[in-house]
Amino acid sequence: MPPSVRLLQHTVRVTLFTRENCSICEKGKKVIQEISKRRTFDYRQVDVMASDQQQWKPLYEFDTPVLHVQRVFHTYSKPDIATEACKLMHYFDERQVEELIDEAEGHS
Repeated sequence: MPPSVRLLQHTVRVTLFTRENCSICEKGKKVIQEISKRRTFDYRQVDVMASDQQQWKPLYEFDTPVLHVQRVFHTYSKPDIATEACKLMHYFDERQVEELIDEAEGHS
């Protein structure tokens, strides 16, 4: 029996790992903001230095900004299931981010 349509629903999650006083992070935020004017995705921003985000500090404290793009599947029986993140680090442009979003949407 084929899976129901509901089991096949997914969204694209874009997570920007950032920190305060990071000029490169501000440029990354502007790139995401421009893309969000023409694309739909779930956007999250994580300050790697925040006390509730300490799992990210050892990974990205000195590497911000880092962008994760993932396909997230939504099901009834399980919590959301995310694919492994495709990543861009430091400097990225709209074209690079949109290519990862296309890939996550299954348009590659």
